Amino acid sequence: MLIRLKVRVTPNARKNGVVSWTEDEIRLKIKAPAVEGKANAALIEYLSELTGVPRAKIQLKAGEKSRIKVVEIDGPSPKELRDRILR
Repeated sequence: MLIRLKVRVTPNARKNGVVSWTEDEIRLKIKAPAVEGKANAALIEYLSELTGVPRAKIQLKAGEKSRIKVVEIDGPSPKELRDRILR
């Protein structure tokens, strides 16, 4: 099942973490700097760790150079995905 998430990313954080999840977006902190795609790669890696979905099934669809990104995840149902992330 393909799920699209709107993600607001804060790079250069002390540690990776979920800040909040509202109806329309999830806010994450990422340790990696926003240089040469490092934060985008770290975002995909972190979402993979949180959800248990392989990195190959997580794609950045929009917002490559923006703090607000659209990520597409080919994985579990939306409810299960949310439960895994907020765990």
